[in-house]
Amino acid sequence: MTNQILELEVAIQMAQLSGRKLLPLIQKFRMKRVIMSTYQASSGAGQPGMDELKSGTRDWLDGKEVTNKIFAHPLPFNVIPQIDKFQDNGYTKEEMKVTWETRKICGLPDDAAISCSAVRIPTIRAHSEVIILETEKPVDVQVAREVLDAAPGVKLVDDTANLQYPMPLTATGQYDVEVGRLRKSIAFGDYGLEFFVCGDQLLRGAALNAVLVAEEMDSNGSLKAKVAA
Repeated sequence: MTNQILELEVAIQMAQLSGRKLLPLIQKFRMKRVIMSTYQASSGAGQPGMDELKSGTRDWLDGKEVTNKIFAHPLPFNVIPQIDKFQDNGYTKEEMKVTWETRKICGLPDDAAISCSAVRIPTIRAHSEVIILETEKPVDVQVAREVLDAAPGVKLVDDTANLQYPMPLTATGQYDVEVGRLRKSIAFGDYGLEFFVCGDQLLRGAALNAVLVAEEMDSNGSLKAKVAA
């Protein structure tokens, strides 16, 4: 897989993690703007990225110099606020691709107010996102929970009293995307919702989505229509 294809695939995976969770909320409360921060695992850079994190971690623990070839800086015990190349507007290409793909997935216009910051973190699998949604209609957090709980592919993990919330540790290997930490935004008051998303992008963001699309096309006759054509 070339770097360009891998980069596009990762951007689409991030947009799927966010977009599929945003869509039912947008339909319910109407969107004014979205601010996202993504925290992407080393697997977003493929097997070489995971290998570099593992070997670098071993070197760090052994007191050796940590080198980097895949990432812009050594990743072990570090976070890197850069994924892909910087653009003229100050955003990285990854951040812009997540913005563009989220608009597509949610059926939003090209000028929909969506902003993304992408950060590489020293985990193996499962990307995470903080999503802040400013709405046109007043937000009811309990209704938002019910909307997400009923959404396909979502596992609501939102019990802070018992320290239950989405994490890469629990999302890894799971087909459903974990969503939690739902709360009314202090910044936007009654017209804002903040929440945390975590999903295994190697499953929900890629392989499983391909299977689900194929199954849906088979059930609605799209595959037969294409074969006939």
